[in-house]
Amino acid sequence: MSNPVLVPVLGDQLTRTLSSLRGCAKEDTVILMMEVWDEATYVKHHKQKIALIFSAMRHFAAELRDAGWSVDYVKLTDEDNSGSFTGEVARAIERHAPRKLRVTEAGEWRVQQQIEEWPDKFACEVEILADDRFICSHAEFRDWAEGRKHLTMEHFYREMRRKTGLLMRDDGKPVGGEWNYDAENRQSPDSGINPPPAPKFAPDDITGEVIALVKERFGDHFGDLEPFGWPVTSDQAEEAADAFFAQRIEKFGPYQDAMVHGSDDLYHSMLSTSINLGLIDPLALCRCAEQAYSDGKAPLNSVEGFIRQIIGWREYVRGFYWLKMPGLADDNALNAARPLPEFFWTGETEMRCLADCVRTTREDAHAHHIQRLMVLGNFCLIAGIDPKAVQDWYLAVYADAFEWVELPNVAAMVLYADGGNLATKPYAASGNYINKMSDYCKKCSYKVAQKTGDGACPFNPLYWHFMDANRERLESNHRIGRIYATWDRMGEAKQREYLDSAEKFLDSLTPASEGWARNVN
Repeated sequence: MSNPVLVPVLGDQLTRTLSSLRGCAKEDTVILMMEVWDEATYVKHHKQKIALIFSAMRHFAAELRDAGWSVDYVKLTDEDNSGSFTGEVARAIERHAPRKLRVTEAGEWRVQQQIEEWPDKFACEVEILADDRFICSHAEFRDWAEGRKHLTMEHFYREMRRKTGLLMRDDGKPVGGEWNYDAENRQSPDSGINPPPAPKFAPDDITGEVIALVKERFGDHFGDLEPFGWPVTSDQAEEAADAFFAQRIEKFGPYQDAMVHGSDDLYHSMLSTSINLGLIDPLALCRCAEQAYSDGKAPLNSVEGFIRQIIGWREYVRGFYWLKMPGLADDNALNAARPLPEFFWTGETEMRCLADCVRTTREDAHAHHIQRLMVLGNFCLIAGIDPKAVQDWYLAVYADAFEWVELPNVAAMVLYADGGNLATKPYAASGNYINKMSDYCKKCSYKVAQKTGDGACPFNPLYWHFMDANRERLESNHRIGRIYATWDRMGEAKQREYLDSAEKFLDSLTPASEGWARNVN
């Protein structure tokens, strides 16, 4: 092929309708796909995450070849692999002498900075295209955000509902009369909860080869590699989606915030990895959810909650990320500086809720959103853990974590490190919340009803320690300011009990060893 168009496709761009592929002729195009060391190790990603991405990439390359495309696939083990995207594009240009380089913009800031240097580095024409797999463009989000004092997700979500027409009536009002049914989606787990398991997909030869590679090259990374059951193709992702809509969406809404020891998936869709890799169309999933409601197979609160997670929250955090980068990565409005505790890696803690969330993270490279926000994240917030360490941890350990979605969720939602641009209040809570929404507290070594002293649930004194330490910043917040009246009514002696209990617990924490999240030279 003489002077073709060269189309680099990144690991989270596994979509046949990708903007850089549309309009290309198969006989005049070379698709470049690259497994590179830099991307696998800029944080030490969970073993399953690396295996998932490499396997999905190799399957996608095979599908493209079967469809008649010319694919230049660089494996991690290739002898001359440079280890970086830019290095591999440079080598591909030497091999193919393309007249043009055509690429869809990256999802992550640091990768996009590399891409934007390519026009100056390479002699051929470089065309950078928008990623139109999202509903809201960068420009559209900036226009929406301009002049707003608060970037309230609910307001953005309503705009996305109007734009897509999802769950909208002909008169422009929402189906059911309400925009948001979150108040109906906070049911505690009970003895009748019995969710069917999400589908697991046995590794084929391609995945088996990748698993062997990860064992060999990434053995010191966090997490269990096997059993591995993630969808790695579009067909598998569609099968997983069909199972969710047939078996679990009905109760997804009521139990989406519930937590049950040892029951890791509950009624969640488990589709976030497939969506973020590009294996399945998120808007099409929303249409399927809407159809389930129309067909009487799922209640409105479940369907609306599912749709809101995708066209509301997912689109919102992506827009927020690009609006606030690169500064968002360095924000630390609460001046949190404590090291991440070692039990975040080992799971060795007497706090049953945290131990279980770390266990499922280690075993599955997954924990659902309330486990991430109100157990793991809540602890990091009220214990004053350094945002950089927490961000690295979340990015490393979850299979669906790419920086554009991880960083706003962790820095702004979990840790309030941006000072409230995203969240209207810190999501700080005592043990009462965890007790209400889970069965963790029933068999815990700590007593959730005990507020201070030996044996008290650590979340209880840590909550008031956090509120006291951040009073100057938080007291004026209209959503939580009244809490300080409760604190003041306690009196100095009771306050001292809380603070002493919290400080004793914090002093007992063992900091994580270096090298868990990032390679230490």
